Order: sequence, then C-alpha cells, then structure tokens
Amino acid sequence: MCGIFGAFSHSGQPLDDATAHAMAQALDHRGPDAQGWASHSGVTVGNTRLSLIDLSAASNQPLVDEDGAVALVQNGEIYNYIELRETLMALGHRFHTTGDTEVLLRAYLEWGEGFVTRLNGMFAIALHDRRSGALLLARDRLGVKPLYLAQVGARVFFASEIKALLSAGVVARANLTALSQYLALNYVPSPLTAFEGVHHLPPATCLRLDASGETRSTYWRLSDVQPEPDMDASQAQATLRDLLDEATRVRLRADAPFGAFLSGGLDSTSVVASMRDHMAGAVRTYSIGFDDPRFDETPHAKAAAARFKTEHKVQIAEPDTTRLWPHFIHACDQPHGDVSFMPMGMVSALAARDVKMVLTGDGGDELFAGYTKYLTAHESDALSGPNWPERFARDTGLFGPDAQFMGDLADAFAADPHAPLSRAIASVPHQDPINQMLYGDTTVLLPGNNLVKPDRMAMAHSLEVRAPFLDYRMAEFAFQMPGALKLEGGETKAIYKAAMREIVGDTLTYRAKQMFTVPIGEWFRQALAGYCREVLLSGRFAARGLVDGAWLERLVEDHIGGRANHTRQVRALISLELWFRLFIDQDPATLAEARP
Repeated sequence: MCGIFGAFSHSGQPLDDATAHAMAQALDHRGPDAQGWASHSGVTVGNTRLSLIDLSAASNQPLVDEDGAVALVQNGEIYNYIELRETLMALGHRFHTTGDTEVLLRAYLEWGEGFVTRLNGMFAIALHDRRSGALLLARDRLGVKPLYLAQVGARVFFASEIKALLSAGVVARANLTALSQYLALNYVPSPLTAFEGVHHLPPATCLRLDASGETRSTYWRLSDVQPEPDMDASQAQATLRDLLDEATRVRLRADAPFGAFLSGGLDSTSVVASMRDHMAGAVRTYSIGFDDPRFDETPHAKAAAARFKTEHKVQIAEPDTTRLWPHFIHACDQPHGDVSFMPMGMVSALAARDVKMVLTGDGGDELFAGYTKYLTAHESDALSGPNWPERFARDTGLFGPDAQFMGDLADAFAADPHAPLSRAIASVPHQDPINQMLYGDTTVLLPGNNLVKPDRMAMAHSLEVRAPFLDYRMAEFAFQMPGALKLEGGETKAIYKAAMREIVGDTLTYRAKQMFTVPIGEWFRQALAGYCREVLLSGRFAARGLVDGAWLERLVEDHIGGRANHTRQVRALISLELWFRLFIDQDPATLAEARP
C-alpha cells in the first residue's frame, strides 16, 4: 500500500523538487516508510511507501529497470504476484527483490500495456516508458484504489488523493454539477469530483499520455458477464465458498503483521473464518461499538471472535465522535453523507496500533443483495415499467425535487443528478432486475462511497485494507448468478447465507442486519443539537447562496424537535458545509480540527 503522484508535461518540463516534495508530504500518511520520485523528459512519477511485502529498501519506489527504460510506481497490492513472478522467471527475467512492484515492472517489459489484464489485485499504477516518452496510468477493475487527475496548462497531474493535487497548485473551486449529484446520491460518483477540473480515473481504465495526446482504454467490463439463469443453487454455494477461501488466501500474503475488522456480520465473520483456516496462530480482530443497542454490534463481534478463537479488541464510540467529523472530511477530500466513515476511522486507529494490514467484508452486500432496499424493491412493483431505474435511483437517493436549492446549484440539481446511478442500472438489460440494481451499486456506489470509506479512513492511519469479496473472480461469479438466488424466500443475501451457515453458525448467519454507523440522528436531538445549529444555522452555510435559508432552518429544527426524521439530509449538509470550510474557505479553525 502506498500513495502515488506525479505529472506529465507536454512542454517537457518535469516537476521541480519542491513541488514533488509537497505532493509526497500530502500523501505521507499513505506511505510513511519511504518516499521517492524520478523525473525524466518532462515526466515525474513518485511514491510514498507503506511496506507490507518485501520490507527491504530494495523495493522502495520508483523502481527502474537495469537499462533505465521504464520507471514504475504503484499504490496497492498484486495478490497473484508470486504466480506471475514464477511465469516471468520461466521466460528469463531475473529479479532483484521479492516484492510485487518489481513483478509489475517485469510484466510490462514482457507483455507491454496488456500486462494489466493479468493482475489480480487492487492498484493504481503509473509507469513512464522513457523509450517512447509515454506515461501509462492504470486502475484496478473495481476501483478499490483511487487515482485523480487534473490538468493545469500543459501539465497533467495525478495523485492518489486530491489534496496532493492541491499541494501542487491546483486551485480549489467547487463543482456544482458534482455537488448536485452528491445531494442526490449522498456521495460524488466518479468521474466527477467536488473540485472543478479534478477527475477520477474510472475503474478498469488505462490512460496513456504521450506527445500526441491521450488515449483511454477499458481493459475489463463487468457488464460483459453473462447470467446463467439455470445455475444450480447447491453448486453455487460450493463455488462461493471456494472463491472466498481462495480470495482470502492470496490476500494473506504479507511480510508485516495483519488482522481483520470484525463486526459480527456475516461478511466479516466469514472472512475471519477463512483466515483462520490459512493461519497457524490466532487472527487479530477489531471492532467498534456504541452504547445504543440499536447500533451496537459488539455482542455479535464477540460471539464471532469466540467461535473462531481470535484475539479481539473493542472500542466504544461516544457522542463526541463528531469532533472527528472535520478530520473525516479532510481525509476524504470530498463531502460524504455516510457518517460510518467516523467509526471506520476509529477502528482503523485501533487496529493500526498492532498491525499494518486488515482484511474486511466490504463488497458482499452489493454483490449478493445484503441491503433491505433490494428486498423492498423486489417485493414491490418498483422494478417494473420502462423507467424503473430512474425511480429506483430517486427513491433510494437523498434529496428530491422538494429540496429548495438556489442559483446554479438548483439548475444543476434539475438536470437529473441521479443519472449516474440510473444509467448504470439500465446499462445491463441482459441481467434480471435484481442484478441490475446490484450492478448499479457495484459500479457506482462502491467506488463512489463504500470503497472510499475503508481506503481513506484506514490510510489516514497508515493501515492497508484488503477485501476478499472484491476479487474480480468473485464479482464475475456474482453476476453469473441469478438475482432470484440472492433474495430467495424473502431473505437478503439468501444464497450466501445458505453457503456459509455451517461454517459461521445459524445465529450469526441469520441475525438481523445492523448498519455500521453512528446513532447520529439521536445525537442531533440531544448532545449535538448545538453542534448541528452552529454548522448549519449560524449563517455561514446560507450565505453561500446554495439553499433557501428558511427551508434549511425548518429542516434542521424539525429534526431536532422530533417532528420529522431528516437524519440523512442533515448529516449530508453538515458534511458539505465542513468541506467548504476546509477546502474552499481554508478556514484555520476547521483545519485545526481536522488534524488527527
């Protein structure tokens, strides 16, 4: 795990050392073990390293081949690097390290730009082929690892986080189209970002920059997967178990201590069960709890820890958790209405005291229909009619047409801000409606929000997160499987529960799902009512000219007074205002609060 950064200049001017150093410092939390960069003929590639495989300095990046032809950096891990290394050695390549980054370098030298199709991993890669002068940028299939781009004059900057682009001189301006999508969906879907002129490279995309311009190519499409309507349920269960076991096994490849996040939910518990089968000692597990039993999963986590004999640690979150709110927005660079980012940051800090990497259950709900919204839509008429993707996106979204936005934001919101999700759903008509819903969330919600959460919050504490469910083989199989198997018998994630019940046990398999989030709606009415009013009703937010002030006051006071439940809307607006204070205003007091 690392951070990467750099630039391509059409004028032939590489980054000066001061700018490269500023970008590296902005990403230091992603890689505190080493940093470096290399410049040649107008191209700079740089890296900050968190050492997990081959802890020696020989694997520090950039890596350059013996002939000085190619310089390469990566952020992420290549899980099949051992197998690729053996193949390359059989083809005559000699290795000087035991790490996965050198495997990428040799793979490019052997197979050219098509080498990315051979990778099983999470990655953002930048390589400069000094022979052609080209810079190649590539991102993993499902978008686990981020990679942002911004052009300033003749120079194209890239980095693992937007704050590194800002440190290089990219000007922070609000993108109202992106913010309208945020207010519709609760996150900013790629390729837009909250910053004008900053874009997110889409998953499974290669971008080549050279003297003639830029070329983009998509090397993998989940939409190409064809469903198998007659799939046998018992065989599907066996395949699921095998895929999870293999995906977990290869993600245990590390030369540094590691553990797992354990909520006691089915996904994280089944990952821990598989880890136990491949480890000689006990698995180290970590969880966060709450005093409110409606949100507290620690009894289930402790039961799972006891079942699989883990070394388990728990921390209880208090209402003052919101002091971490500016820190979470600063870590993410963009507004996110999902406040489960805060407990994710807390459990990451807890784990980082002992380990440098954890495995998680991220992705299981989106692939196998773990959210109740899928069941609700399936059991109603929500998935029928020619325009159902648009209705589903609106109905599961955040603000609707009754929101009283103003000016350019109102115009942007009127231009169908739910479209990124509804278009994705409609783009796979060969799938059944259940899988169409899941495809939308896998390709839009996951890279836009649910994968941002573990990456940014864990990386803020120099902790790597690996998710077995996000093995691309698991994703492909999930969309070969009929959606009916996933919601069979009116049960969310039915096929996966049936596959794991003997391993995990009935109690943990079939317990009611609890969302991993803080009870922020209740706190807004109690200990945090003053905080809520200070952020949203002090006049600063209304002065931005984005919302009608009277409407905003009614929304906030109706929630605090218990007359309505506007939890999702209030927390999204707080995140947006904090983002403005941090990145647009550069407010000193808020920036001070954002420091870890």
